Amino acid sequence: MKIYRQFFADLKKYKSYMICAAKAELKTEVADSYLNWVWWILEPFCLMLVYTFIFGFVFDKSEAYFPLFIFIGLTLWNFFSVNERKSATIVRRYKSVVSRVYLPKVVLLIVNMMTTGFKMCISLMIVVVMMIFFRVKLSYHILFIFPGMVVLMILTFGLMCFEMHCGVYIDDLKKVNDIVFKLLFYLTGIIFNIDQRIGKNYSELATILGKWNPVAYLISSVRNALIYNQSPNWKWMLIWLVISLLLCMAGIRLVYRNENNYVKGI
Repeated sequence: MKIYRQFFADLKKYKSYMICAAKAELKTEVADSYLNWVWWILEPFCLMLVYTFIFGFVFDKSEAYFPLFIFIGLTLWNFFSVNERKSATIVRRYKSVVSRVYLPKVVLLIVNMMTTGFKMCISLMIVVVMMIFFRVKLSYHILFIFPGMVVLMILTFGLMCFEMHCGVYIDDLKKVNDIVFKLLFYLTGIIFNIDQRIGKNYSELATILGKWNPVAYLISSVRNALIYNQSPNWKWMLIWLVISLLLCMAGIRLVYRNENNYVKGI
């Protein structure tokens, strides 16, 4: 329990630093860019247009509100995948800082989540505009996006702790992540509905891909609540909430017990 008390104490102590660091990182990203923050919207928007054309027109395999379906999937997937991939090299990127002064390594992860979270919020505002454009019917189900978003954030942070720890000692983890996350992108149902496309003929496989892959399940839950007026499967939501919390607890414990050795590892 001492480690977890230290974790929450560090969050309070370094709150101002985390906010300033997140703002500085966001400004640095767009400092030399002509379009500035517009790039944060253009990338998922352009990918949405490409996937909509290829799968919606060329292969005629689209879902209802297909552009919106893809854009929501890309927004949430980018939040998860960018955080995980950056975590593998985050200690090395901040080597000049962590080698001179003590800074809780979980603070680095939260700064990273704040920057990607800000970008995700901008994309979600575009989602609202698209919902108005496509005349999506709203209902109370829209409130069910919050459980899915919260669990996704907890899951992301828990896995980030493990990514950061392993990244200190495994130089090739970034290359492995590049391959793994490309594969996961297509197995997570970002551009197709797993239940409808795979579940018709392979129901067991659809269950594995759609329920036992937490990212696929959480993205699907948020999409269903936003554009299809459907409630999430609460049993699976509770399962992944508990697993995500356990991952966070284990990850925080792992980082705090080993963070003093990270500088030596890099």
